[in-house]
Amino acid sequence: MNPTGKDQLEVPQEDRLPDGAGTHQQQDPWRAAWSALLGSTLEYYDFFVYGTASALVLNKVFFPTGNPTVAAISSLATFGIGYLARPLGAVVFGNLGDRIGRKRVLMLTLAVMGAASMTIALLPTYSHIGALAPTLLVICRLVQGFSAGGEAAGATALTLENSPEGKRAFFTSFTLVGYSAAMVLASLTFVPLTLLPDDAFLSWGWRIPFILGSLILVVAYYLRRGLDETPTFEEAKKNKQLAAIPAVEVFRTHWRTVLRVVFASLFAASQTVISVFGLSYATSAEVGMSKTTMLVASSVAMGITMATVPMFGWISDRVGRRPIWFIGTLGSGASTFLYFWALGTGSTAAVLVASLINMSIFTGMMNGVWTVLFAEMFPAAVRFSGFAIGTQLGFLMAGFTPAIGWSIIGHGSTAWLPVAILGATCAVVAAIAGASGRETYRVPLEELGSKRTE
Repeated sequence: MNPTGKDQLEVPQEDRLPDGAGTHQQQDPWRAAWSALLGSTLEYYDFFVYGTASALVLNKVFFPTGNPTVAAISSLATFGIGYLARPLGAVVFGNLGDRIGRKRVLMLTLAVMGAASMTIALLPTYSHIGALAPTLLVICRLVQGFSAGGEAAGATALTLENSPEGKRAFFTSFTLVGYSAAMVLASLTFVPLTLLPDDAFLSWGWRIPFILGSLILVVAYYLRRGLDETPTFEEAKKNKQLAAIPAVEVFRTHWRTVLRVVFASLFAASQTVISVFGLSYATSAEVGMSKTTMLVASSVAMGITMATVPMFGWISDRVGRRPIWFIGTLGSGASTFLYFWALGTGSTAAVLVASLINMSIFTGMMNGVWTVLFAEMFPAAVRFSGFAIGTQLGFLMAGFTPAIGWSIIGHGSTAWLPVAILGATCAVVAAIAGASGRETYRVPLEELGSKRTE
């Protein structure tokens, strides 16, 4: 099979729908898209705020500082611990989303995530309560991870099922525009704070980004409250097509697809190699890049993806999901080496160019299609569960990649090479897994996930 082939799925002509046509009526797709964007902005804002904080400050305020390397690994490990709860959240919220509806579950995930983030902002530090401080931090991370296990799947299902035929990738890509917006917001929030005196930054400055997350929560909650349930779910409910236990049903009837999504989701490890480990490594004593420089470079690069993500989604509605996915994922893995080489030069211009190539172009391609690519693999009855469980099992690797990176780092000017190889390897596996399925961009919504489209 040619993994970059345009469309090898043989769908009978009568099953194909022209662009803009469909057999189901959606509510306003733009409202659904904006809801997904704001919800994913909240989820990934907390993701990036915690990742940034774990790279820059949490190792200094929640852990003993006698051994900086051990403190850095411990801090980044708490970032990964949040991923342990994601599969559980995927099962719980996936079952609820496929049984009681997408909207209700998305309201719940927002509330849980917001409460956990606000609690982190108010936690006492190691100097105040000793070992209890990192214990409470870990508990909050587990709650964040539990909530995140259902957010992306629910937002994607809600948007996909409200999108016009021929424009599903474009509208669904707004879920990942929220990813870009979140990284920009998180980075820009930290930029002025890094200019504070160290005492102020370590005592109260780092807490501000977590508090600001509650403002995004309020806006997203208000917008989602006005949404109706998707017509696809309502039709499945009316026709008694809902699975009794969706998590069990998806493994019974679609286990191959779940495995495909698990391995394809390893693409996220290549991203955390850059966004979390890369930031920690660049600002360490070994490299010595400025915190402000790194945050500004990533903000510019990810800001551009707010345009490239929907652009590549729009393109995939015309040429297919798999070509965009395959090129973007392999390009992301390859440009990891360029990125770390740029860090070694100490040149701000080189780091910015490498960031633009890796994030603005190749990450933009991946994020423009992965949500729709994965969601279109499952039928409505188990779409929430299949998407959530598959992605969160795959994302486990991404959570621990930064800590693994510090554990395998080498010595000298190419100390980063083992970490780059790890990220690139995950990208290659993800590219092959994601492109191994059938092309679905011309398959009607009602036909997605049928045996002949797997």
